[in-house]
Amino acid sequence: MKLPSRTRYGIKAILAIAKGYGNSPIQIKAIAEQEDISNKYLEQLTAMLKMAGLIRSMRGPRGGYMLAKPPSEIPIKDVFWALEGQMESVECMEHASHTSGCVDCATSLIWQELKDSIVGVMEKVTLADLLE
Repeated sequence: MKLPSRTRYGIKAILAIAKGYGNSPIQIKAIAEQEDISNKYLEQLTAMLKMAGLIRSMRGPRGGYMLAKPPSEIPIKDVFWALEGQMESVECMEHASHTSGCVDCATSLIWQELKDSIVGVMEKVTLADLLE
């Protein structure tokens, strides 16, 4: 399993923002240089994180981005879902009511267990944990 680049870069970006929690906001340009991500791509990622309520922005010459709440209150699951949507291990589990026989197929239990395990880990790990 490979995480999408949007998730990898989004987590790098929000961690860069989290490092400055409690200080002044960090600008896109600084994140881009620090994490080697293009400004344009960062703007897309920060828009998604902002829409999810994970970060907020301040305008002006000292403006930039900051976390909307403490790093210890933001599980990685929230970041993942903000960037990718809720996770389904296989497509038929997402639309089980529309796919005949999928829920009862021989592998459905293992796919559900896999999803539950991954989500469980993402719920336990916070930005604060990653900063340590």
